[in-house]
Amino acid sequence: MSGERVHRASYEIDVTAPAGVVYGLIADTTQWPLIAASSIHVERLDFDGVVDRFRMWFTANGSVRSALSHRTLDAAGTRIEFLQELPAAPAVTMAGTWTVEARGAGRSRLRLEHEFTVAADRPGDVAWLLLATDTNSRAELEQLKENAERWREIDGLLLGFEDSVRVHGPAELVYDFLYGVADWPGRVPHVVRAEVREDVPGVQRVRMITRAGGDVPPQATESVRICFPHASRIVHKQTRTPPLIEAHTGEWSVLPDETGVTVISQHSVLLRAADVERVLGPGADVPRARAHLREKLGRESVAVLELAKRHAESAIRSL
Repeated sequence: MSGERVHRASYEIDVTAPAGVVYGLIADTTQWPLIAASSIHVERLDFDGVVDRFRMWFTANGSVRSALSHRTLDAAGTRIEFLQELPAAPAVTMAGTWTVEARGAGRSRLRLEHEFTVAADRPGDVAWLLLATDTNSRAELEQLKENAERWREIDGLLLGFEDSVRVHGPAELVYDFLYGVADWPGRVPHVVRAEVREDVPGVQRVRMITRAGGDVPPQATESVRICFPHASRIVHKQTRTPPLIEAHTGEWSVLPDETGVTVISQHSVLLRAADVERVLGPGADVPRARAHLREKLGRESVAVLELAKRHAESAIRSL
């Protein structure tokens, strides 16, 4: 740690689940956007089974921040140490530990500890970090507890799939269409309204109203989109989800080759089981909800993919 004062915070929660289950949820950073509301996206840079190095985008006090981090995993001791190599401002340093302690058959205690410093120990920055750490840590522990305690069912609540189209046109035009979400109303059939803020280049905050179909009223969602123009990728996470969906992440990727472009839409969803019968009717079950969301989200994604294809190919024909 540097010469500034070290601030510490510690949180813990009891979980009715085996320590190994709880540890497994914490250990897989790639799943964090689905199980922690504050986590937007994780780009894993290196992983050898013990050291996990990654960049994470997350929300903190209403803003989107990112940090380059590494974690050291101790599976036998059910303990993970973490250190932010490039912390998110205003932190100068940020580190801590996750510890899972077995408390008897099927029970455990999860502890999260942080320590950080701020340049010149500025009171406003310290207060901001303490609030962000407290808010995110308490929420993460509650969400980890909830997901760990339904560990026997959670695999059935996770849904992942992708759709793709081939485009005979420039990858740049396909990406421009996907990036220009503010222009989707009037072009994409299910999008009624889209409000976009991009306070930081490449980080879009999107409020969207979409048609749900049938007698269902239009639905409001909010998302964060992280744009990688040089890689022709856009990753996204809904921070306000519609019914049936507890968490929803995804990615648009544009892959050029010698003969054209493949455009892929990927989705990962954590179902909200409590909504199934309320939304789909009495007797509806999780498999039906999975099929419903696969069809709905896939249909909407393919509509966007086809319009991106038309946008790129029309430009070529007009030339």
